[in-house]
Amino acid sequence: MSLLHVFGFGLKVGHLVWMLCCWIASMILMNWSINGEFKDPKAGLLGDSGSKMWFKCWDEISKYSFKIHHQYYQCIGSKRVGKSWWRKLLFSWVIGWTLASIWIFCCMSSQATEKRKEMLASMCDERARMLQDQFNVSMNHIQALSILISTFHHGKYPSAIDQRTFARYTERTAFERPLTSGVAYAVRVLHSEREQFERQQGWTIKRMDTLEQNPVHKDDYHPDFLEPSPIQEEYAPVIFAQDSVSHVVSIDVLSGKEDRENVLQARKSGKGVLTAPFRLLKTNRLGVILTFAVYKRDLPSNAAHNERIQATDGYLGGVFDIESLVEKLLHQLASKQTILVNVLDTTNQSYPISMYGSNASNDGLEHVSHLNFGDPFRKHEMRCRFKQKPPWPWLAITTSIGILVIALLVGHIFHATVNRIAKVEDDCHKMMELKKQAEAADVAKSQFLATVSHEIRTPMNGVLGMLDMLMDTDLDVTQLDYVRTAQASGKALVALINEVLDQAKIESGKLELEEVQFDLRAILDDVLSLFSGKSQDKGVELAVYISDRVPDMLIGDPGRFRQIITNLMGNSIKFTEKGHILVTVHLVEEVIDSIEVETESSSKNTLSGFPVADRRQSWKGFRTFSQEGSMHPFSDSINLIVSVEDTGVGIPPEAQSRVFTPFMQVGPSISRTHGGTGIGLSISKCLVGLMKGEIGFVSIPKIGSTFTFTAVFTSGCSSSNEYKSQQINCQSNTVSSEFHGMRALVMDPRPVRAKVSKYHIQRLGIHVEVVSDWKQGLPSISRANNAIHMVLIEQEVWDRDLKSSGLFMEKIGPGSPPKVFLLSNSINFSRGNTTPGAYGLTVISKPLRASMLAASLQRAMGIGNKGNPCNGELPSLSLRNLLLGRKILIVDDNNVNLKVAAGALKKYGADVVSATRGIKAIELLTPPHHFDACFMDIQMPEMDGFEATRRIRDVEQNINTHIKFGEISVDDYNNVSNWHVPILAMTADVIQAT
Repeated sequence: MSLLHVFGFGLKVGHLVWMLCCWIASMILMNWSINGEFKDPKAGLLGDSGSKMWFKCWDEISKYSFKIHHQYYQCIGSKRVGKSWWRKLLFSWVIGWTLASIWIFCCMSSQATEKRKEMLASMCDERARMLQDQFNVSMNHIQALSILISTFHHGKYPSAIDQRTFARYTERTAFERPLTSGVAYAVRVLHSEREQFERQQGWTIKRMDTLEQNPVHKDDYHPDFLEPSPIQEEYAPVIFAQDSVSHVVSIDVLSGKEDRENVLQARKSGKGVLTAPFRLLKTNRLGVILTFAVYKRDLPSNAAHNERIQATDGYLGGVFDIESLVEKLLHQLASKQTILVNVLDTTNQSYPISMYGSNASNDGLEHVSHLNFGDPFRKHEMRCRFKQKPPWPWLAITTSIGILVIALLVGHIFHATVNRIAKVEDDCHKMMELKKQAEAADVAKSQFLATVSHEIRTPMNGVLGMLDMLMDTDLDVTQLDYVRTAQASGKALVALINEVLDQAKIESGKLELEEVQFDLRAILDDVLSLFSGKSQDKGVELAVYISDRVPDMLIGDPGRFRQIITNLMGNSIKFTEKGHILVTVHLVEEVIDSIEVETESSSKNTLSGFPVADRRQSWKGFRTFSQEGSMHPFSDSINLIVSVEDTGVGIPPEAQSRVFTPFMQVGPSISRTHGGTGIGLSISKCLVGLMKGEIGFVSIPKIGSTFTFTAVFTSGCSSSNEYKSQQINCQSNTVSSEFHGMRALVMDPRPVRAKVSKYHIQRLGIHVEVVSDWKQGLPSISRANNAIHMVLIEQEVWDRDLKSSGLFMEKIGPGSPPKVFLLSNSINFSRGNTTPGAYGLTVISKPLRASMLAASLQRAMGIGNKGNPCNGELPSLSLRNLLLGRKILIVDDNNVNLKVAAGALKKYGADVVSATRGIKAIELLTPPHHFDACFMDIQMPEMDGFEATRRIRDVEQNINTHIKFGEISVDDYNNVSNWHVPILAMTADVIQAT
């Protein structure tokens, strides 16, 4: 099966890699979503709706991929895939995933580019907004300064402002105009007022156009060297200026081309007007001038253009050094990536004027942010670019390459798997053939075991049968001992065969339990009878106690239950030389309700007085006692717990772990001394498991062992009322009811032993009273209202004080004394010179059993019949005549078995006829005949027992039909109108089917 395992492993690996590929792709999509990669559709490649669509598509892809995967498994698992078809599919797989990887790379790169664009736009808009906000602040303060001049210069006479005051004020309030490098005020002077104005000011109005045509540097500039302004209708000489631009005082701004247009536009519109970028005087830096007109105070807000021109008093201008101001602004901002900023005047779209920045850039990305400086006639904008090149899209590269590698790996795995399909299919066919051969070998092994066991059982049956017949002949003591030894050895061999067959059935899983009704107490009585001889020979006390709460009739497998008890008691008998062996049976709920049941570890409260291993330790690990709800008190299930305790040699600690291992012995010396195969406990454990129970043990060297097991049966009572009253209605079906109403006195100092005796006596319907010695016994017997019919004295009480025993017998002698019995565990009852027989005592040998106890009481008390024969006794006269006058046919191909069966039936008075073939049986049993029954062997040559029986029944049915329809006379067939001879099957086979 190794190739199948490899093939299955390859499929599982391919499936796992496929799952891994899908998982990685899904993680990438989730990562994009979590990191904000999916943006608005207008701003990027994918938006929120795009991400939802992605996940929905991916779910559909996953579903279809799993369906394809499943179909693929079914295909390659059932038929050979063509190599050419597979190569095309593999090539398509590689090409498809290569294109998919490229597409994923492009998508992720596009996402990275969109993110870079959004970052650039955000940074550029932020700078444009800050520059515009600061420019508006400066513009508002310049406009406020114009109101100040109108109020304190033109509104007062004499003027409250001079050059020094203006310079100091503007210098101290420069922080309110963060973008201006200087402020100046030019007054409006008509030509008629020029001479008087120049005389008042002390200087001549200078012209500006000379500076525009021949710009000078800062060090070369001096206002005294400038030419006077030419004659014109009006002038606008600067009379006040901030110290930073004080060089413009006395210059006529109307004499300059750019300034003139701005001044005229400003007074006409009433708003601030910007000049085009130009080189500032003295600094030679690029800048612009913002001009506001200063009107008379009584000018209405809605004045016309002509009214504004007539009401103009002067012109206030603010100089903006654009380059220095933008640099200052950019230095205030900190960003992770430095960007290049350009500020342009785009009033003329064809020829924009650069106000700040350079054209050098390493990146093709550019973002334009519009600037609004309050001048409706001029337009400005800010253009931003990244200073550095964009980084490599490593996430897109690694993701696409990783997916491609995984796809190629999956293709490689599937390719390798398909290449092995043909070989695996061939190997699979071979394995199926090997499987059939193995199954046939298993069947052959089972058949072999059954055949061997049958062939062994057949001669063993003859050996045991002939030995049994030999024991019925006149033998001397030595011969009888030899025969018994041979019979015991034969029974041991049969038991060994049974154990080996059971072990073989357990290993093959073919052991099944029956479901029949049985009497639990009768089974334990039979087991006691089996071991009573050995226990008496050893002087070991053997006893059984069954709780009154245990029903008499149960449903289960009595044979297997008997086998468990026999194995455990057999081990105890084998390893116990002194003390006792006690078997107790309780309901599990009894033990749960009261853990301390019949026996404690104290030596004073045991059956024989010897210490024992505490039985509570043997069920320590049972699930029944650790899990709630394991009991079903209201169902028909009967949960029994059975303990077998002994006072034997115990099990060494190092050997306790292998007690339930098949064919394992505690040690070689134990195996030689006591014999056995070492599989009894292993079989018992398996049988307990089949009975839904558990088995455990506790053992102390030189103290003894206690084995405990649980088993689940079904109650044999038909109703709950019958179950409750089973002590009355179901006491025992094997004993006479002649003892009901009688009273007995049990004299025993040991509580456990007295309880066992009481249990067996009560099974006969006798009321029992227990006392511990002679002193307590005499008052109970002398009570007139409580007549005691029998006294059962434990041998230990009798032997302890013979004098007191004699006095006790003398005191109960007069009148109608009760019948006295002595309960003895040994064949030798003598002690000193006084024997129980001298006092007329009847000795009852242990172990106590209901049938034996009833027979002993009946014989001693002279009531009812004389009891059933004891073990080993010959059948009574009534049994000898049981089959007298009956003619029985025995059919068996084994002559020894024929003799055994014939001898056994003749013992009961039957007339026996033997046949060795099935054909002969058909001839003998063809009507009319005089046979009352037939014992038919199943396995015979030429014709087996089944076929012979089938033909006999066909012949009988044919004759019965002819008689029924009057075709033949019933007189010709011994006046029998319905022929049907009983046929009983005989076999040494143990197969369940048989």
